[in-house]
Amino acid sequence: MLILRGTSALSPFRRDKLTQKLAAIDPAIHLEHCEFVHFVQTAGELTAARQAQLGQLLGDGPGAAAPVQGTLLLVVPRPGTISPWSSKATDIVHNCGFAEVRRVERGVAWYLAVPASLPAEARRAVACLLHDRMTESVLPTLEAASALFREQPPAALATIDILQGGRAALEAADASLGLALADDEIDYLVQAFTGLGRNPSDVELMMFAQANSEHCRHKIFNASWTIDGVDQAHSLFGMIRNTYACGGEGVLSAYSDNAAVVAGHRAGRFYPDPQTAEYGFSQEPIHLLMKVETHNHPTAIAPFPGAGTGAGGEIRDEGAVGRGSKPKVGLTGFSVSNLQIPGYPQPWESDYGKPARIVSALDIMLEGPIGGAAFNNEFGRPNLCGYFRSFELDVPGVSGMERRGYHKPIMIAGGYGNIREEHVEKGAFAPGAHLIVLGGPAMLIGLGGGAASSMASGASAEDLDFASVQRQNPEMERRCQEVIDRCWQLGRDNPIAFIHDVGAGGLSNALPELVKDGGRGGRFALRDVPNDEPGMAPLEIWCNESQERYVLAVEPEHLQRFEAICRRERCPFAVVGEATAEQHLTLEDSHFGNAPVDLPMSVLFGKPPKMQRDVTRQPLSLPALNLEMPLLEAVERVLQLPAVASKQFLITIGDRTVTGMVARDQMVGPWQVPVADCAVTTVSYDSVAGEAMAMGERSPLALVDGPASGRMAIAEAVTNLCAAPVAALADIRLSANWMCAAGHGREDEVLFDTVRAVGMELCPALGITIPVGKDSMSMRTTWQAEGEQRAVTAPVSLVVSAFAPVSDVRLAVTPELSTTADAELWLLDLGRGAGRLGGSALAQVYGQLGHEVPDLDRPADLASFFTLVQAFLQSGRLLAYHDRSDGGLLTTLLEMAFAGRCGLEIDLAFLAGSPLQQLFAEEVGAVLQVAAADVPALRERAAALGLADCLCPLGRAIPGERVVIRSAGDVVLDEQRSRLQALWARTSFEIARLRDNPECAEEEYQRVSLPDPGLSAHATFDPAEDIVAPYINRGVRPRVAILREQGVNGHVEMAAAFHRAGFTPVDVHMSDLLSGARELAGFKGLAACGGFSYGDVLGAGAGWAKSILFNNALRDQFANFFAREDSFTLGVCNGCQMVSTLAELIPGAAHWPRFVRNRSEQFEARLALVRVEQSPSVLLAGMAGSHLPIAVAHGEGRAQFAQTGGAEQCEAEGSIALRYLENDLSVAERYPANPNGSPLGIAGLSSLDGRATIMMPHPERVYRSVQHSWTPADWGEDAPWLRLFRNARHWVG
Repeated sequence: MLILRGTSALSPFRRDKLTQKLAAIDPAIHLEHCEFVHFVQTAGELTAARQAQLGQLLGDGPGAAAPVQGTLLLVVPRPGTISPWSSKATDIVHNCGFAEVRRVERGVAWYLAVPASLPAEARRAVACLLHDRMTESVLPTLEAASALFREQPPAALATIDILQGGRAALEAADASLGLALADDEIDYLVQAFTGLGRNPSDVELMMFAQANSEHCRHKIFNASWTIDGVDQAHSLFGMIRNTYACGGEGVLSAYSDNAAVVAGHRAGRFYPDPQTAEYGFSQEPIHLLMKVETHNHPTAIAPFPGAGTGAGGEIRDEGAVGRGSKPKVGLTGFSVSNLQIPGYPQPWESDYGKPARIVSALDIMLEGPIGGAAFNNEFGRPNLCGYFRSFELDVPGVSGMERRGYHKPIMIAGGYGNIREEHVEKGAFAPGAHLIVLGGPAMLIGLGGGAASSMASGASAEDLDFASVQRQNPEMERRCQEVIDRCWQLGRDNPIAFIHDVGAGGLSNALPELVKDGGRGGRFALRDVPNDEPGMAPLEIWCNESQERYVLAVEPEHLQRFEAICRRERCPFAVVGEATAEQHLTLEDSHFGNAPVDLPMSVLFGKPPKMQRDVTRQPLSLPALNLEMPLLEAVERVLQLPAVASKQFLITIGDRTVTGMVARDQMVGPWQVPVADCAVTTVSYDSVAGEAMAMGERSPLALVDGPASGRMAIAEAVTNLCAAPVAALADIRLSANWMCAAGHGREDEVLFDTVRAVGMELCPALGITIPVGKDSMSMRTTWQAEGEQRAVTAPVSLVVSAFAPVSDVRLAVTPELSTTADAELWLLDLGRGAGRLGGSALAQVYGQLGHEVPDLDRPADLASFFTLVQAFLQSGRLLAYHDRSDGGLLTTLLEMAFAGRCGLEIDLAFLAGSPLQQLFAEEVGAVLQVAAADVPALRERAAALGLADCLCPLGRAIPGERVVIRSAGDVVLDEQRSRLQALWARTSFEIARLRDNPECAEEEYQRVSLPDPGLSAHATFDPAEDIVAPYINRGVRPRVAILREQGVNGHVEMAAAFHRAGFTPVDVHMSDLLSGARELAGFKGLAACGGFSYGDVLGAGAGWAKSILFNNALRDQFANFFAREDSFTLGVCNGCQMVSTLAELIPGAAHWPRFVRNRSEQFEARLALVRVEQSPSVLLAGMAGSHLPIAVAHGEGRAQFAQTGGAEQCEAEGSIALRYLENDLSVAERYPANPNGSPLGIAGLSSLDGRATIMMPHPERVYRSVQHSWTPADWGEDAPWLRLFRNARHWVG
């Protein structure tokens, strides 16, 4: 094993934070030094020269000449596992020609000054602070890392002796393996295997437990119900399916696949031709698929991988619909208990404690959103929607007071995608079809997750909890999706007959499901499963939940084509079995010469006795609210409640522009305030038709009235979606995600009543279908503390996600208020003045619940609401719009003022109730801003729809800072907008300060209260002028290489931008160049695209570049291309990082910097303002002096020069092409206007001859006006950034 020291593992501010945490354990503990260490397994000795080369490739550290002192704690991946970093770094090393390297792994060496007298408990606390106990181990020496490469012989199969031990033997196995079998399932298995005359293997039992877990089988939702002795006619699932029976028009697939599919728009699907690799449009129906999942249990144990693999698993669902599909955009949501932020206590919070096996609510919100965002970012899916609720309260239960909250959190991951019409239905496959595993290798992670997530937290052993947490490798999943994309793009020749994702239960669930759904049996070879941990037992190989895997059926005649696609995408796959006509499952183990699985499929999928739920209703009396407090105090508390407060810290960490089809993200207006009601995308690059999604969730209401909470959740989702132009209410389809502590107290009756209210009453009345959803029935956490039993139980929680096709994305409205128009604000109040405050944010911040909650009293009102709002929106008469939900009317109005950075003059004279009811009631409704001239028409239409008594005048938006609200003639609130917005932004700031660079968090927070003119735009040219029309009219389209490496995800939008400008964009993978299938000599231009090549291992873009620099043939090919005077190069984001690392090959680029970690040490996704500088760049010709908004999305964009004064030299040479600007148009030095901390505001550079241009921002994602989060009102279809691509075409001539 070769040991190579690497660079420092911590930035100064991260080191300071860790130092504080160590001092909290014991003030005498000091961190002396920390650095990365690389461990290299080789096939033989490396020469000194090769070792030096390898060190240079991996990133040289201080070397042996720089000794370190202190006690060493070496943190490495858990021995017996292979980290995602290792797999990608090893790929890079092999692609750079180091065939003698078997594997590279990385650890962190922590050198500490530790007192000799430090107690063992404190030493354990230090170790826990420095490593992730789920996926890492702590070793005492560098040499001990050799354990990483030690291969164990395969462990043997185990059997459970039920023939001799009977039921007791199976009960013991149930406990030791964490199977979570029900009593009737144990009886069923004893009977089944006794009938077969043999003992079951542990593999068969685990496989059965996963396939039949609550997580997979949804037993409670499929159960028969008896309530107060009366048998109910429908199961819960039956009531959900009723919505489809009553209104399933346009639903193409429901309840039978990984996601639901509904009819979408016809437009140009843009992708590379399977034969020529030239990008083009295919006019066809682009159907809409939708899915929303939960990943609650893993997120409670380990938030980063829990939320990350939650997002990744849902993405796989979207990619494995029919015969292959494409995920498009995502949503994420969290419900947790009280945050208890250090130094920021809230009066409604108290420390109730938690079990040691789960992390705190604050830790979940510090790490979980980063995990989810990281997966979406690296995969290349914009996350555009979400929710966040913190709730924890003592409330009366049927057995006395009890703590309700989310110690077991809700982690929601969902989204939508697209699918071809011919691929909606899964295909048939014949006996003999190849059964394939696509994606990463088996690893000993995520064992038993399906069963574990079906238990209440605290019901299983702690080591089993840890075993059920997975690890993420989104770059691998991206490779898999590229394979799936290449397959569906073949149309009728798609080699995929059938596809499933691998999720709960691993292959033990996915492969049997694959053959069952295909009407076949299967014969499988255990040792053909790709496996990076050969010491695993058969149980572990077959049942582990290693991520980023799919299973497919491919007919023999299509296998060669499928193999070629996988080889080009560098995506691992293996044929692990074949389909059989007999309905039987056989898993053979060639190593031990036995069969770990040998079962009739009827045993695995034969249903044990159906679950029966007997419920006796239990009355519950709740006290009325007692709310008497100064109104200003109530305002201040409510604005800081996480469900109400700014979600900025959750949003800017997520890429919201990748794909180039995002028309509306969470950020609104020139000040980019996170208050959007819904997400909107275009269906393609040649259309303004699109799709939209929104969420609704009102779970605290269920503690008082479950059906009301369900109706309110749906109403919130619909009123949110009303901000987009939806043709008909029936076009909205819902995902319903149900969470409940089944069997506890009166939760079963609340769940049943809520499902009935939604499935049998409200949705049929509205004509809305629920074709997809999920349930999690174990939302209770129990533990022992101080000699007493403690528990925290979640309310029955319905999280609704709404999806709909959109007629014209340009018509969508936002909450941004206008002060220039003669406009009025009107409240559309479907509560008709009821002002019910139970379950409200106001009640929560005073530690109360109440006995009367808001409700949708008349379903017809919601239909009329939709009709009224859509009529004004689609006719362009709705200036601003914002729904009313958490925080009530006060929050609605203030968020609109924050978005418009303006004041308010509000008079509540026409609203019923007290000021508290008027301002804080959360009844269904919305605030509309309409021109005064349109008010008569608004009132007339409202009256015609039966909503005359729902419409109330409120006042108007005014320039300036003053927010004045009157009630009954008295001024009840007179405050500055900036102070109120600072309160609203405080919670997000406090979390960001803990999580990110605190200096950056401070700089951003200060901007809320400082003068700010907002974003602006000025082009020194006419964006509508098509300077390339003469060339296009000649029919000549020069070829441009759209270059990508594994992990790149921004290539399609790059191709679309060049296509619009008159080029023939060609999909070129680095594997094409390595294999000789393509050469750069055949192209006029090269565009290196954005994404996460090799997952940003070995430095962002650096691994990609080094695979060129260390390969002589590729190095020469790129050098020759760059030297050609008729060639141009564009590097964007990850491509910018890569091309900058090739500077030694590019004429006139020696001055370029490299790009390193952002100053915030966080991924930054922003709509930034940049100025085009006078530079030699041929791509920016004629654009100098323009200042324009542009998409930014990167984690490593800070320009770092090799020599002092490098930035100033670039300025003197005139090679700075783009600079970040403040909104006052000065060069940006402060965060977040300068999103990465680059000196002199550097955002892009040019080579001295202008033929090579690199930039961190993304012009290819904003070449259409509809792609911007904000634009001036007078922009047309072509945005100014299209000129960059047209300049390229004009220069080529």
